[in-house]
This record gives sequence, structure tokens and C-alpha cells, in this order.
Amino acid sequence: MAITVNIYYRGAGGSAKRFAEEMVSSGVVSDIRREEGNLRYEYFFPMDDKETVLLIDSWKDQRSIDIHHGSPMMARITELREKYDLHMKVERYVSDEAGVPASDRTFIKE
Repeated sequence: MAITVNIYYRGAGGSAKRFAEEMVSSGVVSDIRREEGNLRYEYFFPMDDKETVLLIDSWKDQRSIDIHHGSPMMARITELREKYDLHMKVERYVSDEAGVPASDRTFIKE
């Protein structure tokens, strides 16, 4: 059962994008992706909101998230959030082990 957390970082004057860029350039993102249990860690930029960055952060299970939250990496992330004065909205999703229903597959081109 994978857990995906969507985090919407919002700032002003392009600060959210600069935060994501520093997360990547400093190596923090690479380090997180190497953590045991991390399945996905990617930033996206909404076309209609230049002040928001979406992070899709997916983990194997809650234990993996708890270990990540207890790691020194979280101090660095918090430091950068504060540096860029970001505010967050968080959505959390648990994977559907059954997968995509056949009725929905009609609409998916793979």
C-alpha cells in the first residue's frame, strides 16, 4: 500500500520555484530519492499559478515516511522552506491495491 503526499508550496515573487530549484541543485532531492521506501519525489509547476509548486512525494508505507520525517534531511527541508517563506497545502492518498478498473482502462492510452 503506497502512500502519496501532494504538497502545494506557495510563496511570492517566484520563491516557490527558487525553493524547488535549490532542493534539486543542493542534492537534497537526490538524497531523498535514495532513501529506502521512496517511490517518487518530483516537482511540478501549475500552468495557471506561477507562485505555486506541486511536490508529488510517494512512499512504500507509513514506516518509510516516519523514518524520512525523523531524518536530518527534514531539518534541511524546513530550513529551505523558511528561507523562501513558503506556505503549504497537503493532500494525502493511499494507493488502491486493486489498480485501475477495467471500465476506466477504456480512457487510458498507454
